[in-house]
Amino acid sequence: MGSGPAAGTVRARYLVYFQYVGTDFNGVAAVRGAQRAVGVQNYLEEAAERLKSVVPVKFVISSRTDAGVHALSNAAHLDVQRRSGQPPFSPEVLTQALNTHLKHPAIRVLQAFRVHSDFHARYAATSRTYLYRLATGCPRPDQLSVFERNRCWALRADYLDVAAMQEAAQHLLGTHDFSAFQSAGSPSTSSVRTLRRASVSPDPASPFVLPQESRRLRFWTLEFESQSFLYRQVRRMTAILVAVGLRTLTPTEVKVILESRDPLGRHQTRVAPAHGLFLKSVLYEGLRDLAGKPGARGQGDPRSARRPQVGDQRPKGRRPGVRCRSPSPRSCLQQPRNCPQVLCGVRSTETTDDPPDAQLRSGQPGSLVWATHSRPPASPSLCCPGCSSWAAPRVYTDQV
Repeated sequence: MGSGPAAGTVRARYLVYFQYVGTDFNGVAAVRGAQRAVGVQNYLEEAAERLKSVVPVKFVISSRTDAGVHALSNAAHLDVQRRSGQPPFSPEVLTQALNTHLKHPAIRVLQAFRVHSDFHARYAATSRTYLYRLATGCPRPDQLSVFERNRCWALRADYLDVAAMQEAAQHLLGTHDFSAFQSAGSPSTSSVRTLRRASVSPDPASPFVLPQESRRLRFWTLEFESQSFLYRQVRRMTAILVAVGLRTLTPTEVKVILESRDPLGRHQTRVAPAHGLFLKSVLYEGLRDLAGKPGARGQGDPRSARRPQVGDQRPKGRRPGVRCRSPSPRSCLQQPRNCPQVLCGVRSTETTDDPPDAQLRSGQPGSLVWATHSRPPASPSLCCPGCSSWAAPRVYTDQV
């Protein structure tokens, strides 16, 4: 993707969100060569071959996950270079085409966005959230529902000291050297990370567990948020917090382990199983995620978008909260088909009552996608008719 497009061809870059059940894969990254193992990326790029791009399509993955780890929403960018005279695919068509040609039922493309040519899915991410699922009250593996196997870490214990786990998690919050929670083989040059959130909470009863079993089995969720994580950091932190919950470690000892910066210590060599880990979300500045939080907003819960209510008052000619620099604001609404670039922020099917800046600051659900315009579009057709500006997500260069 480093070379420029061939003369007369059109190259478009997309950000795509996708999810997968990681049980059958050797991680998300592609496995090259004649090995029998296969990654999620192999299937995505095989499906992309049907797009007939002039240059083979390569997915640049935002967050690499190990074998057995799942993703509710991972992200990647890709370039599609069409032949002369062929317009770029719309994000909707790209999403549908990839899903149509995916050959593995455990992978699904959620949504695609047009982004600027220098956007990078890995370096531009401002937040990543992982969740880890635990089940207690399961002395034997065959006592766990077949629908929950490979979806959680089944513990023999009937009880976890959640209060102690929450206390221990507080020691991990903030900016620290997390060397003690890093596995060998990490490509990161620095082990300093900022953990923004670490929580332990009970899960609702699993819908896949029979009523007579739900009295014995309990489910728990651990969530961790940071801009980036070290190799296996989340699974190592999970194992330590579970040890606290089982009362084999104290919250104070977790602080000692963190400050030791020793990945080979007695306790920190524990690693939670891969199959309980889920990549929950990857966020980018100026976009909304699939749940309506600041990040890339997509086809998430429809309740996250406020629908017009009876009695709503709207000024004629433009919707509340929309700022358009077009000489004729109505042109943006009259020709929504010419505005596939979601970063432009004007879509005729979207409504909002909050100013765009306020939405991004507050993180409240809304349906307007907005980013500050900063550069002219490569093609006027990618933005609103009459608009003279364009936006791309701000790029962060911190290495994951």
